[in-house]
Amino acid sequence: MNHETAAVARSDEQLFVIEPTGSTLAIPFTQGRVSLGRAVGNDLSYPEDSGLSRQHLLIEWVGSDVILRDLGSKNGTELNSARVTGNTILHPGDRIRAGRVVIEYRKGEPAPGRKVQFVESETASVSSGAVIATNLEAALEAPSKNLTATAFSGRRPVDALIRAGQELAAHRPLSELFSLILDLSIQAVQASRGVLLTVEGGELTVQAAQGEDFQISSGVRDRVINEKASVLVVDALSDSDYAERKSIAVPLQTRAAVTGLLYVDLTNMARFFTHDDLNLLTVMANIAAIRIEHAHLIEVEAAGRIHSRELSQAAEIQRGLLPRAAPVAPGLELAGYNLPCNTVGGDYFDYLPYGEDKLALLVGDVAGKGMPAALLMASLQAHAQALTEHGGELSQVMGKLNKAVTSRSPGNRFVTFFMAVFDPVRSSLTYCNAGHNPPMLIRRNGAVERLEGGGIVLGVFASAAFEQFTTVFEPGDTLILYSDGVVEACPLNAEDEFGEDRLCRIVAGSGALPLPRVIERVMEEMRSWSGTGTYADDVTLVLARRV
Repeated sequence: MNHETAAVARSDEQLFVIEPTGSTLAIPFTQGRVSLGRAVGNDLSYPEDSGLSRQHLLIEWVGSDVILRDLGSKNGTELNSARVTGNTILHPGDRIRAGRVVIEYRKGEPAPGRKVQFVESETASVSSGAVIATNLEAALEAPSKNLTATAFSGRRPVDALIRAGQELAAHRPLSELFSLILDLSIQAVQASRGVLLTVEGGELTVQAAQGEDFQISSGVRDRVINEKASVLVVDALSDSDYAERKSIAVPLQTRAAVTGLLYVDLTNMARFFTHDDLNLLTVMANIAAIRIEHAHLIEVEAAGRIHSRELSQAAEIQRGLLPRAAPVAPGLELAGYNLPCNTVGGDYFDYLPYGEDKLALLVGDVAGKGMPAALLMASLQAHAQALTEHGGELSQVMGKLNKAVTSRSPGNRFVTFFMAVFDPVRSSLTYCNAGHNPPMLIRRNGAVERLEGGGIVLGVFASAAFEQFTTVFEPGDTLILYSDGVVEACPLNAEDEFGEDRLCRIVAGSGALPLPRVIERVMEEMRSWSGTGTYADDVTLVLARRV
């Protein structure tokens, strides 16, 4: 027979830990003591487990005994479901629970495994008598049809459902919920052991287990997952397709889909499962699946809130990196504006001192959007500030900036970048364009000059060379620096772009209006053009007027 393994977590160590996340940890107990608590100094530290005290418990060798000691914890420590008081001697197989952490003590034998093998087989027929099958609809309808016969006869199933409802009503994290559901299921049908698996990425993954080395027929698995069937195997010897002990396998089923599988079996050959047990476990698995789905949605929502809060904080930090206001510069009027299309963006602009008496005007656009682009933008800003401080040849400054960006950029990232240096003494602009949208210089007489040439984008070739150019910048001239989010803005469901010509006409037609007001006019026209006020790319616009 061929076998598939669903999950393996097995070790020969002496302490086996089920962590709050549901992951498992096998640790050696050779150092003589293991401490547990929220404080980071513990051997087992879980700062986010609110059920733990800072110093919660200690497990240590005392002579020839292994002692469990609760360290005066607020919520207490359980040993085999009983609260611990004082020092308690541990025995192999003892199960300790503190907060959302479970520890099993093993001495000279394997720690409990989570190994599940699916034994390949054909789907068996129900007609053999070895297999009883039902589904959720039948299990729910059966009590109303015959309250004393096939389904839920006696008080035990009802009591089990009431207890399950009470236990599952409380808010619990998923990692704790899986173990609780399995415990309730095993107790409800008086099974010997069991395992709970959920569908993750198309595969069945073990989330909780009591016992090890489970062998489940692939026929049972497929029937439960694909047909939403609950399967009771009465006598494995008479049905070779189901090569396993007397067992029950039921779907974790919501109204929408099957999200997993719950499996229990018996090692006591004197006992057997009944149709009552099959119906009971089918209903309990449905209740559990709904509770799991609800807990998952709560965790997703909580993670979303944390992510949203972190993004808001990142956006606030990024806004602090960009100029809050234009500097006072002799001979210049300045204004700048940035609008990320997401919470954070990859556009950058700045006004930086360049040597002693010059001013650098910068604009850049990191390839991509969101947090990765924002992080690279922050790195770009830091390097730009350091490299422009002492001035020098612009082409050399651009070369150094390119090396810095290349050394810190992943292979799929690059930056388009433009820098112009204003010299008030010579009334000139020296500029270098590294693959950026060519800024436009609107002369006093209305002529438009595109500032092209310089080199390739930053972040691709560390050894790339750059060329600088110089042009006059006289009173009445206006420089427009922008990112492609401005000129490539489009109406909804249309391909007509806002365009460079439209941008130039608005700026040139604004006369002597203050530059912040000119930017407002551009943004008003863009909103009117797009029809939505939202844009597919980050928007950055910087204006510099020679006065």
